[in-house]
Amino acid sequence: MKQTAALVSVATSVPPHRVHQGQILQAARGLLADRYPEFETLSSLFANTGIQRRYGVKPIEWYLEPRGWPERTQAFLEGADSLFLDVARKAIGRADLSGSDIDIVVTVCSTGIATPTLEARVAGKLGLRSDVSRVPVFGLGCAGGVSGLSIASRLAEAHPGANVLLVALELCTLAVRHDELTKANIVAASLFGDGAAAIVLRAGDGGSTRIEATGEKLWPDTLDVMGWTVDPEGFGVVFQRTIPDFVRQNLGPAVAEILARMELSVDDIDRFLCHPGGTKVIVALERALGLDQGTLDHERDIIADCGNMSAPTVLFVLERACARGLPPRSLLTALGPGFTLSCVSLRHAA
Repeated sequence: MKQTAALVSVATSVPPHRVHQGQILQAARGLLADRYPEFETLSSLFANTGIQRRYGVKPIEWYLEPRGWPERTQAFLEGADSLFLDVARKAIGRADLSGSDIDIVVTVCSTGIATPTLEARVAGKLGLRSDVSRVPVFGLGCAGGVSGLSIASRLAEAHPGANVLLVALELCTLAVRHDELTKANIVAASLFGDGAAAIVLRAGDGGSTRIEATGEKLWPDTLDVMGWTVDPEGFGVVFQRTIPDFVRQNLGPAVAEILARMELSVDDIDRFLCHPGGTKVIVALERALGLDQGTLDHERDIIADCGNMSAPTVLFVLERACARGLPPRSLLTALGPGFTLSCVSLRHAA
């Protein structure tokens, strides 16, 4: 009989520098308004995201100066190391384990480059064993929290009794650009923050919340929906289509298709836990899934408190849902570059 993976612990962490949305709008106006006539028209985006505050690995003054790859990478390595250690220690501690008990580490990150990878950089301080298995994953973007959980769950199932640590960490703010005078750059500036989430999973010895099934859908000819460009100054955000419109038109049938492969239907889901890209995306998700407006309350709370942190954001939603009490069956969903929908069905026994 298949031994499914169970959630042993969930933890989240944000970096120390908290900035309110109004401060970010003021900073963006000072940097861009004189050079980009459309800025004032687009500035309403900052008020319409549902975001009240966000967190960054650097104080706001750091972002006001032009930065190239060397400075961005140094900031990424320093900030990511610190955030990785904090969130991993929380998750390992909540699981009543130590670093030496971790057998497999899955690291999901798409907002910086590190070789050796992040889990190797912090292995000594975290107390990982020398024979720990490392699975770094790059390029999943906003879908990374759910896709990473899917990968980690399959590794746990393949090694019953092993402790698998998933860390999803993104430092989106380090991609802020002064030279990109585009709507996509304004959208990114209005949305993204930094954060990390970690989960310990184990298969074979019980657990009240288990990974029931996983699934993905990759739409053909959608490489231009979301992603990065790479140029001399750094990463540049790609938003070539209106994502809320895409969600309204495509998400419902895609979720039904994935659930059918799980031998489930939408009626079997007691709670949807979704990656909240922003207020308009949340409204589009509710419409596409046939939910009453306001149903995705955890999602609205997280986006207000932390902004869109890319991959870990949906795991912040999961942590909040776990704290409030999960229903018997939840579906974790996220959309990301590819363009991809990733889903994980969670079965909870009270």
